[in-house]
Amino acid sequence: MRALPSLVSLRAFEAAARRESFKLAAAELGVTPTAISHQIKSLETEVGMRLFTRKAREIALTPDGLALYLDLRVAFDSMAESIARLRRTPSRKQAATLSATVAFTSRALAPRAETFRGRNPGWDLRLHASDRPADLRAGEADAAIRCGAGQYSGQVATPLFTDRYAPVCSPRLDIRRPKHLAGTVLIHREWGPHANGPRLPSWRRWAEERGAKSFDPETGVVAADEESAIRAAVAGQGVALASLPLVAAELASGALVQPFGPVLDGLQYDFVHPLGADDRPAVATLKDWVIAEFATQPSSVSAG
Repeated sequence: MRALPSLVSLRAFEAAARRESFKLAAAELGVTPTAISHQIKSLETEVGMRLFTRKAREIALTPDGLALYLDLRVAFDSMAESIARLRRTPSRKQAATLSATVAFTSRALAPRAETFRGRNPGWDLRLHASDRPADLRAGEADAAIRCGAGQYSGQVATPLFTDRYAPVCSPRLDIRRPKHLAGTVLIHREWGPHANGPRLPSWRRWAEERGAKSFDPETGVVAADEESAIRAAVAGQGVALASLPLVAAELASGALVQPFGPVLDGLQYDFVHPLGADDRPAVATLKDWVIAEFATQPSSVSAG
């Protein structure tokens, strides 16, 4: 522990020595000259020596006072520079990285990023957009939002909502009835090797549930990913079987319409993080935000 006099008395002494005046030191520190005098007397008592010689209208440093002042000036200048350097340095925020597909990131996460900053002012949100699942155990991301069967080896999955799919298209195509699909390009989505099973939304499954036999559900074009399929539909290149939560903005603006149903239940969206990572601050912060944003995702209403 450092045996130091009061910082208040040291500041009073340094200011008086630099200004060569109790009155000017008092004005600088926002106190009275009497207070400066008392602080210096207290300091002199503590160090056991006189630091100033006092005359009627002036003061002068003693040799011991001068030696102390020269050391204090360096110390106070160093402290002032340290504080100024801290104020110039941007505050370091903690960062949390969340991974999701390109389509989900651009359409569902990026528009909500401001709410993350509002809920977590000490954090930066980093979005990892990739249609290849991030390796969470290798640290590619702290957590992920994934669409699947809800089972992920070595990871914990918290259910968010079930995806919903329906035919969508540009209003310029004037598609009003399922029979109109016979003369229209169907846009299929390439799911990739990691997705399989009877719950995958497909035009064949949709035709079976609708009981539609007027068109071939296997014809059309295949988009490389979900984002490409949605963009093709917006451009009027055909009718896509698209995720309604992901095209909500286009449906609201009129860039896309949902001409008819049925609406298919798709795969489940889950918040996923590595096993044993529940207590990591980044994981907990992301989980609280994601659940607040998506766990009450409303179901879309099907057209007739």
